Amino acid sequence: MRPATTLELLATPAEVSGVRRALSAYGADVQLCASELVTNVVQHLGEGVPVTVRVWCDDGGRTRLEVTDPDPRALPVLRASVGADEESGRGLALLDALASRWGVAHGPGGKTVWCELEGGPGGGAVPVASAGGPGRTATAGRDPR
Repeated sequence: MRPATTLELLATPAEVSGVRRALSAYGADVQLCASELVTNVVQHLGEGVPVTVRVWCDDGGRTRLEVTDPDPRALPVLRASVGADEESGRGLALLDALASRWGVAHGPGGKTVWCELEGGPGGGAVPVASAGGPGRTATAGRDPR
């Protein structure tokens, strides 16, 4: 198993490109999902909110991405459709299309939006034993089990 990458930052538009650069070894899909999740923090909670981004690969070829922020109330919502003229609202749809599963876990310090992506070519959804870590419970998102 590859060691985890952990980034501690204050969410700002400038930091989004830094997150993409820092996660380049994980590939474009992970970079895109991380970028969208950090951008959501900036848009919905404001600039300067402390964020932790954590990424690791398991032995089964899956990559897990977690973005933690301190506000347990601001939950991500997957919109059914976005108009062609709208400038935002597609980030979670992109994440939903790329990830085999995703969700939200609540912990003592806020919430974590997480997703899992398949590492191999043509990967499909593969059940994973644990959706959250200690003290966390999955509350939203897509889980094919």
